Amino acid sequence: MRLAPLVSKLVTFRSLQGRLLLGLSCALAILAGAVLGMAWQVGKGMVHETNMSHLRYEATLLADEITQQVEQRIDALERLSGAIGLSNDSAWLGHELQKNDALLSWFDGLVISNEQGVIVTDWPSVVGRIGLEVSESEYYEMVRGVRQPYVSEPFIGRARGVPLVIISVPRLDEEGRFAGVIGGMVSLDSGGLFNRLNTIRLGREGYAAVVTSNGKVLYHPDHQLVNKHVDEIQLNPLLDLALDGWQGEGVTELADGRTSLQAYAQVWPADWVVGLFLPANQAYLPLSGFIYKLFGIWVVLALMIMPLLWWLLARILKPLEHLETQIGEVGVGQRTRLDLATNMQELQQVAETFNRVENERQQLFGHLQEREAFLDSVLSATPQGMFVANFGGIITYMNPALLHMLAIEADAQADIWIHQIHPDDREGAKDMWAHSLKTGNDFVRQLRFIRSDKETLWLDVHARVVMLSKGGHSLGLVGVVKDITERRQQEALQRWEAEHDPLTGLLNRRGFDRRLEEAFADYQKTSTPSALLLFDLDHFKPINDEGGHALGDEMLRRIAQVVAWEVRRSDHVARQGGDEFGVLLPSCTLGQAQTIAESLRQAVSEVSVTHEGKEYTVTLSLGVTAFDEADETVEAALSRADAASYEAKGQGRDGVVVKLPSEFDPMALFD
Repeated sequence: MRLAPLVSKLVTFRSLQGRLLLGLSCALAILAGAVLGMAWQVGKGMVHETNMSHLRYEATLLADEITQQVEQRIDALERLSGAIGLSNDSAWLGHELQKNDALLSWFDGLVISNEQGVIVTDWPSVVGRIGLEVSESEYYEMVRGVRQPYVSEPFIGRARGVPLVIISVPRLDEEGRFAGVIGGMVSLDSGGLFNRLNTIRLGREGYAAVVTSNGKVLYHPDHQLVNKHVDEIQLNPLLDLALDGWQGEGVTELADGRTSLQAYAQVWPADWVVGLFLPANQAYLPLSGFIYKLFGIWVVLALMIMPLLWWLLARILKPLEHLETQIGEVGVGQRTRLDLATNMQELQQVAETFNRVENERQQLFGHLQEREAFLDSVLSATPQGMFVANFGGIITYMNPALLHMLAIEADAQADIWIHQIHPDDREGAKDMWAHSLKTGNDFVRQLRFIRSDKETLWLDVHARVVMLSKGGHSLGLVGVVKDITERRQQEALQRWEAEHDPLTGLLNRRGFDRRLEEAFADYQKTSTPSALLLFDLDHFKPINDEGGHALGDEMLRRIAQVVAWEVRRSDHVARQGGDEFGVLLPSCTLGQAQTIAESLRQAVSEVSVTHEGKEYTVTLSLGVTAFDEADETVEAALSRADAASYEAKGQGRDGVVVKLPSEFDPMALFD
């Protein structure tokens, strides 16, 4: 019946036994990882060195074998040259070549040319070959020039259309003068030069190749690449070095992106390069297999050891299980003290300490109950709202006066009051609440509270942290709550009247100046753009003179309404006095401000009042500017806007003038 809980604890590692097993498992895993990593690094170095040595040996051996094959063929051609002499008699030379028919085991064909580079005989005979002019061929020019044997670049044969090379030796007279060329054609497919290469096995994807010093491919497992230039196949820095005469080995990437181990050796008589290529993944494949086997062995051993470790840990931790059981019994009142039958000294000390602490706790609990009863009587009798909160900041008690003030039921959830704090005040109250509990400072704050009947109260909350006499740890908060709703309403009304125009309800000069200073300070800190509009009413004086101040006041009220409708909700509109108005546009560019100004001008031009059958209208002369980095005070922007407004009046009124900081001349105000 207890198997399921044990398994659950083991799987989730919530038990000490499970965590110890997890720790041991992690230690074994780290040890295994370190051992396997070291084995891989050491083995990788050994495998790399072994493979590079093998490639170097094989490349040298292949180069030597191909060198021997080339030299044997050169010797045979030189012996043939000595046997036939300097005769250019085609019939006789053909007869001599037939006598040396055994050479066809090394050559696919033989040709003899005279001093002028004309083929005088060949064997086996190919129609059109005798009489062929070869004086401009590459091999003929090289042999005539150096008087030494020469192996040609690969070319496609005329007879069979297969790639060939010509091994050529000079015909020289007794004084060493050039008398022609004897050449033996060797097929790159079946000439026997590269038979050894076909037997090379370098993993599943390794291979050998032979190229000329000019980069022409002579041998490659992919026969389609034969007679192509290496630049058409791949870019290989090591191969480039080998084409210049370098011999050695190294590691680099092939054209397909794979890293490859490579070795190169030179075939000097033919000026060829032998290269061996082994992909790195193939080179390290046996080592990878070995590492995987070691890992598998470790996994098997770990699975075999785990049950044993679990059993040992269970035996070691058995006394802890008894301790847990007895502590639970003390908690529910089934026993008054711990009594462990164990020889583990540490657990015995824990049991003794627990018994002592439990005895002290019971004594303190009795005293606490007495003090709580006394405190509850005091708090219930006071007419002032009061509360008590625990160390976590949760209110555990509200006296009847506070419950009535907040319209909260006595059996309501303890944290219901938090959710009834006004959203704008809630987070700040929570932060200060937590700060007071952490630092021990008093909690003093005025905040709005929404009662269950939707009435909003302004509350003055003053709470003091209760500290222990020793240690300085806070136990919680004791607070007093006052209803200051009426006082806040009076203060709000007084603030509004102090900053607003009684006629239009717009901001007055005092309120407008305060918001200008705030916007300018924000601009200096964050570079947030703000624009400013100043304007007064054109043709307003006749309204007052002919219709009286009552008509003028009506016109002012209507214009105030229109302006308030046209601007954004975030903008501030003010009547600064008489028919002078200002608009502050926070977070507004100069271009946007000009658009708003044009909208205001158009809207106000449509406002009218009537007196004794006569209709009166006004227009606006608006000055527009924006805060600038060069402004040291807000008065600089006000001066620009005022100058722009005067300029609009001077241009015929009913217009908008935008004044940039660079365009503003303060002396223009005195013109």
